[in-house]
Amino acid sequence: MIFHDQITDSAVRSAIRRQQVTMAGNARDKIFGRLNCRSGLRMNRVNRVFFANEPEAVSHGFRPCGHCMRSDYAAWKADQTLSEPAPLPELAKLV
Repeated sequence: MIFHDQITDSAVRSAIRRQQVTMAGNARDKIFGRLNCRSGLRMNRVNRVFFANEPEAVSHGFRPCGHCMRSDYAAWKADQTLSEPAPLPELAKLV
């Protein structure tokens, strides 16, 4: 993971050309996506991080972007709903 505010723009472009960087993410929101994602391009530089690939981003606890990676996001979302605990019963029913 490379933080954008700790690297020069020319170094980022060079890493992209050499395909050492293929994904970008938002460190604050823990979301990653493609380098050309419109949502990602609006991101604040302080929050932007770069990844070599998708498995690296997932290993750091990031989730797929819902805009540029819709099918991956849908799969992630389905997995999240399956792993959520059952809702607690309402207090009114317990009294």
